[in-house]
Amino acid sequence: MRIIAGRLKGRRLDAPTWQGLRPTSDKLRETLFNVLQGRMAGARFLDVFAGTGAVGIEALSRGAAHVTFVEQDPRARGLIAENLSRCGLLMTGIRAASRDEAGKGDGYTIERGSAEDVLSRLEPVYDVVFLDPPYDEPDLAGAVTLGVDLLTAGGICVLEHASRRAAPDAAGAPPARRLASGDSALAFYLGPAEGR
Repeated sequence: MRIIAGRLKGRRLDAPTWQGLRPTSDKLRETLFNVLQGRMAGARFLDVFAGTGAVGIEALSRGAAHVTFVEQDPRARGLIAENLSRCGLLMTGIRAASRDEAGKGDGYTIERGSAEDVLSRLEPVYDVVFLDPPYDEPDLAGAVTLGVDLLTAGGICVLEHASRRAAPDAAGAPPARRLASGDSALAFYLGPAEGR
């Protein structure tokens, strides 16, 4: 894996050494950021089920002001920290489910806990929310609804899912756009049109 564009372009990222983690492919990340390119400068980006951290690090590389990584698996959190360090980004710690301020780094925070627990306590301050749950996750609609609820006015929520599955409605609304690439697909959901 590598960073595709931006200030960290070409940096290599470590892949998982264990089974069960499916990193977003370089091709799919490129497709994602081609769609999001006009939204990255100064954006607050939420990377949920962050895995290797590749999507969030790509967002930082392309100008996001802050990325919040959400990951439950301690091995994956360690991998995210290693990849941030590999890219020369300051690593100061990992934030636990408590609301302490440890873990703030160079434009990012790593939140420890399940996606549902972390998303339920975050504030709606995100311009982009990216969700990459396990492809066999039974409640994709619930995850998307939580993600959409965290968007600022004009924000966008993106769900990566298996292309064999239909993208769910979120809060009763279908995705605004869907792109498929091999076994994976991206579904895009629009946030509120006006301020909260």
